[in-house]
Amino acid sequence: MSERLTVMAVHAHPDDEVLGTGGILSRYADEGIRTVLVTCTNGEQGDAPGGVKPGEPGHDEAAVSALRLEELRASVTHLGIEHVELLGYRDSGMDGWDGNKAEDAFANVPVERAAARLAELMERYRPQVVVTYDENGGYGHPDHIQAHRIAVAAAETSQIPEKLYYTAVPRERMAELSELLRSAGVAPEELELPDDFGVPEAQITAMIDVTPYVERKRKALEAHASQGDSIFMLRMPPEALHQVLGTEGFIRAINRVPGAADREDDLFDGLR
Repeated sequence: MSERLTVMAVHAHPDDEVLGTGGILSRYADEGIRTVLVTCTNGEQGDAPGGVKPGEPGHDEAAVSALRLEELRASVTHLGIEHVELLGYRDSGMDGWDGNKAEDAFANVPVERAAARLAELMERYRPQVVVTYDENGGYGHPDHIQAHRIAVAAAETSQIPEKLYYTAVPRERMAELSELLRSAGVAPEELELPDDFGVPEAQITAMIDVTPYVERKRKALEAHASQGDSIFMLRMPPEALHQVLGTEGFIRAINRVPGAADREDDLFDGLR
């Protein structure tokens, strides 16, 4: 492919593309930048219709996977994502779930094997910017951690991305989010996040204003209706939703662009 400006987001499951990167993907698509979403698993460990959890009667992994991939197609249409690549690995489930034990679970696939497949996609699309999770996967999910590992390995072996970023939520804003949840009638425990979720704001190198794309993010979240019980933000009033979804934060982990600013409001700073 040509050397067109390209951003690649590497995510673990269908629906992960929305919260932390849906705004930048929409923005860059509007600006004519090629947007590529790599989704590593098919989401088998998600909820079945009716909120049926893995291991409960009526939870059919094949049916859940088919449904979640259908929802993903709707989501990327709302976000304007140009290319979607599915690695097709088996969802490992949350940390401690029985799904962690499956030999073919994504978290148990040798990193070098999965990274080689991702490196092939980097060779094909030639992304200058790649976005994924930090080494803790944001909140400790095994598949998020594995997505981080293979993205870093593929970026290092291919030497293609000029910048690699980790999604980041300022820890200092979690109290603000909890207050918004309380005011919206959403119980804070629905977050199900550890007390140390997020990173100190001083570590964040890019805060991107994606306010114009909040409505697209909302529609993309709604597209993942089967996981609605866990998408608590859809129950927030519009003003609170805009406040939460209107900014996306990132930590720059790799930079091969001379003169790139220490603090950025554009992941393509120095590349245009």
